[in-house]
Amino acid sequence: MRKKIIVLTIFFCTFLVFVGSTFSKKNDTITVSGGVTSESQILGNIVVQLLEHYTDKKIVFFNNLGSANMMQAAMERGDLDIASPRYTGTDLVGTLKLAPEKEPDKALKIVQEEFQKRYNFDWFPSYGFSNQFTFMVTKETAEKYHLKNVSDLKQYAAELTLGTDQTWYKREGDGYQAFTEEYGMKFQRVFPMQVGLLYDALVANELNVILGYSTDGRVGSYELVMLEDDRQFFPPYTCSLVASDKILKENPGLKEILKKLDGTIDTEMMQKMNDASDTELLEPALIARQFLEKNNYFEEDSR
Repeated sequence: MRKKIIVLTIFFCTFLVFVGSTFSKKNDTITVSGGVTSESQILGNIVVQLLEHYTDKKIVFFNNLGSANMMQAAMERGDLDIASPRYTGTDLVGTLKLAPEKEPDKALKIVQEEFQKRYNFDWFPSYGFSNQFTFMVTKETAEKYHLKNVSDLKQYAAELTLGTDQTWYKREGDGYQAFTEEYGMKFQRVFPMQVGLLYDALVANELNVILGYSTDGRVGSYELVMLEDDRQFFPPYTCSLVASDKILKENPGLKEILKKLDGTIDTEMMQKMNDASDTELLEPALIARQFLEKNNYFEEDSR
């Protein structure tokens, strides 16, 4: 009997130590999400390394959350403290189930207010760029047809081929059918395909126009011309980070550290960083470190 009591006592004490260390570790830990794209991995690493530079917390990087839904669910469970890449257009319609808002500042304000009201999450100001659906052509095509805006395609669309993302082509609301109605044009033929194949097909002259992403690294490396969405058909996909109120309250000063990234990355910079990952095959962690070191971690005085 005495032996059993001793064993139980040891077990109980061990359990208390485990629980205590677990909670201690939790309070000493900040979790950050990345994603499956180069862009989300780079942004995630930027946030992680910024926090490692300024805090003594253990920063845990979840680099396998591949969608806004997964990040949102993890944050609501309390497993994730900071989602480094969130996009207004995606969360406005997907997470919040609200109607699209075409004006970027209004869209940002809506998600900031709704995320605070519904979830007690702080949606930060933009990093400085928006990853938009964008119609693109080669420099030669732009010069040949004098293209600057999407509307400029209208008089030539019937003789041009278009390559698009497979999902977008069939999507209702802001897909191809809605686009043809908004802009009053139809292309000679549309080729839905994997996004990664679009850019190579365009520069190989297998397609005349593609619908790509504004921050894709190949936009710059292939010297593509992005056409202005002059009728504001596509909703804005302004990129920001989102943090839980809980982690911000537990760590005074954390919000000011994260706000150092406000407005620091424009479209061209994000293109270059994505290209360094996709074309030069540099690790996202290295790209993030180079970015932060170049900007002295956005501090006035070196540590």
